Amino acid sequence: MDRKSGILMPMSALPSPYGIGTMGKSAYRFVDFLKAAGQSYWQLLPLGPTSYGDSPYSSFSSFAGNPYFIDLDLLVKEKLLRPSEIKNRDWGDDPARVDYAKIYENRFQVLRLAFQRGREPLREEVAAFRRENAAWLENYALYMAVKAGFGMVSWTQWPDEAIRLHRPEAVEAYRARYAEDLDFWVFCQFLFFRQWNALRDYAHDRGIRFIGDVPIYVALDSADVWAEPRYFQLDQDGVPKEVSGVPPDAFTEDGQLWGNPLYDWDAHKADGFGWWIRRIEGAQKLFDVIRIDHFRGFESYWAVPFGDTTAKRGCWKPGPGMSLVGVLTSWFHDLEFIAEDLGYTTPEVEKLLRDSGLPGMKILEFGFDPKGNSDYMPHNCSWNSVCYIGTHDNEVVTGWVKNMPDKAVLRYARRYMHMSKDETWCQALLRTGMATASRLFVMQMQDILELGPESRINSPGTLGGNWQWRMLPDAADGKLARRLRRLTATYRRL
Repeated sequence: MDRKSGILMPMSALPSPYGIGTMGKSAYRFVDFLKAAGQSYWQLLPLGPTSYGDSPYSSFSSFAGNPYFIDLDLLVKEKLLRPSEIKNRDWGDDPARVDYAKIYENRFQVLRLAFQRGREPLREEVAAFRRENAAWLENYALYMAVKAGFGMVSWTQWPDEAIRLHRPEAVEAYRARYAEDLDFWVFCQFLFFRQWNALRDYAHDRGIRFIGDVPIYVALDSADVWAEPRYFQLDQDGVPKEVSGVPPDAFTEDGQLWGNPLYDWDAHKADGFGWWIRRIEGAQKLFDVIRIDHFRGFESYWAVPFGDTTAKRGCWKPGPGMSLVGVLTSWFHDLEFIAEDLGYTTPEVEKLLRDSGLPGMKILEFGFDPKGNSDYMPHNCSWNSVCYIGTHDNEVVTGWVKNMPDKAVLRYARRYMHMSKDETWCQALLRTGMATASRLFVMQMQDILELGPESRINSPGTLGGNWQWRMLPDAADGKLARRLRRLTATYRRL
């Protein structure tokens, strides 16, 4: 990875007339904007199908793509849909926010129409896709079909114990019962990956590569856990023994209770980490660089008793360390990784990062300590790191300034960055990040647009109001691209 820069922009946040960003015209226009602006990377959030809470970090599958991102206008061009079938629906009335309830209510009805028209003309192509991806696709399709049949409740609440516990005879019986529904869910994945591959080829032809997250944990309510429970710490009824989280800190008195099932690392080691290899192979079909979310959990992880309402009573337990990280970096020698090493760090975590050789992350919003005690200060950004002003979990710059409780931090930051009177905070922090020694600098699109606090993507530990921000049409224009390109060229990141 040479000295470059890129932009963090969720797929969901792209403009579109259908309530949420898709892999259609706006995605191609954003690739063109990236190229015009001299950028080399488009960083995305996970692209999997979202569940309750709409978080891309809580997905029904580690391998599947989100059907919400299938572009409907492209399906009209293929004559799989009619214009009237998509234009006369309520996709939400705010172009700056995603209304997930309306998307959920309408999107699958429309995709069912595309399925009915396309299943015969595309039968051979879909069959080839199904064979190629059978290892994960069959379980995912069956999971979604059975889940819909039981009113979309989590598999742990399915009333039929045999299918809940994935017994072979029940699996075969439900495959027969829901054969057409399985075909529909397979068809949706076929559409997703066909559109994604076309977009990715377009981006690669223009020198743009994709960075994407692999969350360290998977959702309990997922095909992954339901179909392969042996890799997770579950009892015989599929109930987690302990769940994931992080301990209390200066920001959260109760810690963060994520609630994901924890891995049975002994089972993973006995299998040669084959599940993880398959998982990264799936991510490699989407991304050129993979950011491993919560990397410190590979060294040790916070285990919270199942049923607790906070993360306070958790305890640290040892993770797989280099036995897993070494397998991934050696197996995927042509794939680049970024270690998300934020949060509670220890000498052991720092050693794992050094031993792995992976670039860690530097967050400038954490860096302006007037006492000079922060590893995130701009002059501490080493070459083998990726610099961000903030991530999707942080305030945008305007919110960071507005909500900063210690104004001494802002005074120090202004002095450190030599802010001029006519320079905004966003401009100063973009300039400072570009100037660091980090080999990659990634900016949030909201900070480039200098948007307000309402554009924050996620506030960790809160329910509702997250993952909704969208960029307005034509916000990323030629004038903005030229300005960003000049800044990028100044600091030799073209």
